[in-house]
Amino acid sequence: MLQDFKRSLGEVFSWIGTVLPIGRKTAVKIFLLAVLLLGFYFYQGFFIEVFLAAVYFLLAFFILFFFRDPLRKAEFAQDEIACPADGKILSIKTEDNPDIIVIRIFLTVFNVHVQRAPISGFVEEVKYTKGHFFFANNPQADKNERNLITIKDGDKTVAFEQITGAIARRIECWVTKDDPLKAGQKAGLIYFGSQVALYLPKDRVRITVKEGQSVQGALTVIGLWK
Repeated sequence: MLQDFKRSLGEVFSWIGTVLPIGRKTAVKIFLLAVLLLGFYFYQGFFIEVFLAAVYFLLAFFILFFFRDPLRKAEFAQDEIACPADGKILSIKTEDNPDIIVIRIFLTVFNVHVQRAPISGFVEEVKYTKGHFFFANNPQADKNERNLITIKDGDKTVAFEQITGAIARRIECWVTKDDPLKAGQKAGLIYFGSQVALYLPKDRVRITVKEGQSVQGALTVIGLWK
C-alpha cells in the first residue's frame, strides 16, 4: 500500500522534474524570501510575516507549475499538422485573408506555455510586432504584441503566432530564420496567459478539431493535408 501511495505521489508531482531553468531560478528566489520571512517571525513574532511567507511559498509552487515543460515524443505522419500549443480552441475561421483559415488557441495560466512547431521544415521568417495587451481571450487580442513564425516545407507553408496577454507581456522565441524544425519541436514560450494563432491554407487542409475543444501541443493533430 505504501508503494502504491509513493507511485501515485510520484505521478502527481512528476512534472516538477520538467520545469524550465527560468522557472527553477525564480521559484528558488521566492522560496528563499519565504524562508527569510519565517526567520523574522521567529525573531519578532508578527503573524503578518507567517502570512506573507505562506503566500510566497504558494507563489514559488505556482511558478514551478507554470514553467513546466513536459516531455512529448509524439511522431507525426507526413499529412498531419501538430497542434502548436496547449489550451482551448477559441475560433476556427477565415479572417483578413479569405484563403487562410485561422485557428486561435487560448492558454490560461494553468496550461503549459511552451509553443511547438506544427510541421517539419525550415523557418522562413520570424516577425515580431509591437501591439496592445488585451486579455488573451478578448476578440481584440489579435492586435496584441505578437511574434509570427513561418515554416516552409517544399510547397507547404504554415505560420503560427505567439500572442501576449494582459499580465506578464513577454514572449520568448527560440528559433531564427533558416533553422530546421521537426513537427512538435519546441519553438518558444509566452508568459502567463496568452494566445497562439495557427494560419493554414484553407483549400489544402482538413481541420480535425472544433471550437471549444481542449488541445495539447505536440500531441493533438489539429489538421490533415489534403
